[in-house]
Amino acid sequence: MRVGRKTIASVVGGGTLAIAAAIVSPWEGTRLESYQDSVGVWTVCTGHTATAAPGQTRTPEACRDLLESDLGAALAAVNRHVEYPISNMTRAALVSFAYNVGEGAFERSTLLEKLNAGDVRGACNELPKWVYAGGQRLRGLAKRRANERQVCLDGIERPSVVYSDGWTARLQLEVSP
Repeated sequence: MRVGRKTIASVVGGGTLAIAAAIVSPWEGTRLESYQDSVGVWTVCTGHTATAAPGQTRTPEACRDLLESDLGAALAAVNRHVEYPISNMTRAALVSFAYNVGEGAFERSTLLEKLNAGDVRGACNELPKWVYAGGQRLRGLAKRRANERQVCLDGIERPSVVYSDGWTARLQLEVSP
């Protein structure tokens, strides 16, 4: 079963994890039954691979818990390795990226090198290079990286928009996997 192939996510408050979830969820999709992804990795729920195995079935609630835990781990990885100050939006794009490629690839990337050297725009522009899986360029991955790049750059252009009542502006991320 697939849940949420196309969505428009509204996030109020601008928290990094909320923005990251709005980026990740539509691209990963949610499947309650385990499956092998495009390169043969067993996956369940919303891109969860750590404990996925053939024949698993999870509840929607369990999938939400796994996504929250996995995004938290990706955020912790980003926070461990990013030394240069960045906005929540830029950080959320990097969380989505790290969630997808893993902490090791994130840590060894030119993207992180550029970011920690203060070249945030250059770091964001590295995202479209990460569109290969199993040695093949994947169209869906190219679209995801374009979305992550835009959110990353939006974090530079408008790091926070605050209404007069003190609430951070409503952010709408339209994603079309």
